[in-house]
Amino acid sequence: MKSEGEGPTAPPRPRLAGSTAQSGKGRSVLSKQPIGEGPSSVAPGRGGAGRGLSVARMAAAAATSGPGQRRVGFVGAGRMAEAIAQGLIRAGKVEAQHVLASAPTDRNLCHFQALGCQTTHSNQEVLRRCSLIFFATKPHILPAVLAEVAPVVTTEHILVSVAAGVSLSTLEEEGAMVMARGRHAGSSEAKLLQTLLEACGQCEEVPEAYVDIHTGISGSGVAFVCAFSEALAEGAVKMGMPCGLAHRIAAQTLLGTAKMLLQKGQHPAQLRTDVCTPGGTTIYGLHALEQGGLRAATMSAVEAATCRAKELSRK
Repeated sequence: MKSEGEGPTAPPRPRLAGSTAQSGKGRSVLSKQPIGEGPSSVAPGRGGAGRGLSVARMAAAAATSGPGQRRVGFVGAGRMAEAIAQGLIRAGKVEAQHVLASAPTDRNLCHFQALGCQTTHSNQEVLRRCSLIFFATKPHILPAVLAEVAPVVTTEHILVSVAAGVSLSTLEEEGAMVMARGRHAGSSEAKLLQTLLEACGQCEEVPEAYVDIHTGISGSGVAFVCAFSEALAEGAVKMGMPCGLAHRIAAQTLLGTAKMLLQKGQHPAQLRTDVCTPGGTTIYGLHALEQGGLRAATMSAVEAATCRAKELSRK
């Protein structure tokens, strides 16, 4: 079904030609519409005359503009979009009043309004008013949304697709993201997005082939680690420790271990060896874990999650 006013000369649909992933089950795409494959201005009646800046000039302007000038849009207002918006605002990367989010209903938009952001029910309005756009819809909805907004996409837009699914707390506390550049996204666009997303946590650029693997180890890995933390605490409860105390100690143990691995840059095997006294408690416990197949089960879990992510990305 054609959008209103769309005819034979309507601009082509935006091409999302790369991928990024979020700490969580997200896939996203960083793509810049190529010059010569779309209009350099917005058609009258659909946002007014566009400036038609080149890719390089637009990106340079966005990268050097202060938070008071940069306008960021979200098409979709779920947990992922809210978490990214909060991170950008809290880090001073963008002012709340310069964030615009769209969604079909007010159910999720109220969270953006609480942050001081602007909201709308029109996806096209987001693209008319913002140059950096995060598509944070469910994966199966994204193609229809892209078709809807295609008439108002210009060479001024940087498009980032984030198929949501990560919890707010995960992104806010210990966010880990990877991004893969689309064919038409240059170094300046990638740098701009990376600079912004680092407000939400670690962000690294990787080949697109790593995106689904990241989903398996980092996105789904949150649940795997929680399952281990729960089992660790329940072991202590079995031996007589109060439940609340056991869970707090288990969580703190995971946090401390993660910090040591990151700060020292050691291989986990080295740290494991350092805490194993010959004939001591730890080596006896590790033996029990090996007997239970912990290592193989964990590897299989990452493999299964990665394969499922690849299946979903093909749909």
